[in-house]
Amino acid sequence: MSPAPLTLMVARRVSRGRYTDFTAWLEEGRALAADFSGYLGSGVLAPPPGDDEYQIIFRFRDADTLAAWEHSASRRAWLARGEGLFVAPQEHRATGLDGWFQDATGQTPPRWKQAIAIWLAFFPVSLLFQALFGGLLAGLPLLPKVLVSTLALTPVMVFLFIPLSMRLLGPWLRGEVSIRARLTRRMHQRGA
Repeated sequence: MSPAPLTLMVARRVSRGRYTDFTAWLEEGRALAADFSGYLGSGVLAPPPGDDEYQIIFRFRDADTLAAWEHSASRRAWLARGEGLFVAPQEHRATGLDGWFQDATGQTPPRWKQAIAIWLAFFPVSLLFQALFGGLLAGLPLLPKVLVSTLALTPVMVFLFIPLSMRLLGPWLRGEVSIRARLTRRMHQRGA
């Protein structure tokens, strides 16, 4: 059995007035990571309006390949070039699916909440994919059709939509607020 892929989730708050420099620096780091053996991909979640904290996700084949990248001279030089571009850095490592859901203390929400969060991310993306490409794939036999759709959807889900779902549903997943209370609060904010 092969080791589980490892995900490094990094949060960085952009220093005031350094947005352009920060985003260029961030893309440089993603390109740097892509040159390392075992790199599986990365993604960036921009902050919601009114916030300045970016979520950056790096995924590697295993702990050894992540460690090789983390301890490389080129990454250290890249981090040094980033001095002053961000504040309050935070890092979190996660293995497997539970890693998407772990909070800073290592706690995970109940499986039923995890299932809902994944479904809320997967359903609209799958629906859109079928609307856009379902007709093109309709004539294919089942195996190639499923192969193409999973090859296209898996990276999009892993690096973009599941992390986005976790961020948007974070308070509910952690039991800090119910969905109903959150919706009610938003309705009152819009009405004000």
